[in-house]
Amino acid sequence: MTTPAPIDKTAIRDAATVIVMRDRTTRPKVLMGQRGSKAAFMPNKVVFPGGAVDPADAQVQLSRPLPPLCAARLEEDAKPGIARALAAAAVRELWEETGQIVGHPAPWPGDVPNDWLTFAGTGHRPVADGLQFVFRAITPPGRPRRFDARFFLLDAEALATDPDDFSRATDELSHLQWIAVDEIRNHDLPFITEVVLAEVTARAHDITPPDSVPFFRNDDEESLFLRLRGHPMAD
Repeated sequence: MTTPAPIDKTAIRDAATVIVMRDRTTRPKVLMGQRGSKAAFMPNKVVFPGGAVDPADAQVQLSRPLPPLCAARLEEDAKPGIARALAAAAVRELWEETGQIVGHPAPWPGDVPNDWLTFAGTGHRPVADGLQFVFRAITPPGRPRRFDARFFLLDAEALATDPDDFSRATDELSHLQWIAVDEIRNHDLPFITEVVLAEVTARAHDITPPDSVPFFRNDDEESLFLRLRGHPMAD
């Protein structure tokens, strides 16, 4: 049996983050939790669920795929075929960090990857048709971890589980809670989280995927605010 190569944690890793929103037409709230004080990346910060793509995510068969528009935007300026892996990682990370399921009851086809055993054990297969790709950001140089993060907006109605039940969450995030968008700045947020929140708040009443996606690209040489699909970011 071949031992997997160790992960270079100083390299930029593909990652998926999920912004689950409820009460979108009244007083929007988003699901967030707090990172631990000893976390290497963003300690103590209040964040959305999410994390790096695992190698097995690319092999996971989604029972329902991403909206075609979102898949096309994810593939822009990215590795070919990455959209499915990112969508799978979003579903897996949401499950691991909050205990919430984005899936439907069905048996798994073939072998289940180790990282997906607990999800599959619930009797669900992952679905991605409710995920909307809304933002992309690369962690600036000089941080202990760097990610090329894609942010997905998900309506709480798409959850297969009770949105207030976090009993099956791991301990990666504490104080899981629904925070009203109009009160969220009372919490200790990373800068990029505030930027993304402004974008998704503006889309709270729009149920369609965005045609153009903001991309905060932090290269070693420069930082650029662009839009996927070739449109410059408006001032």
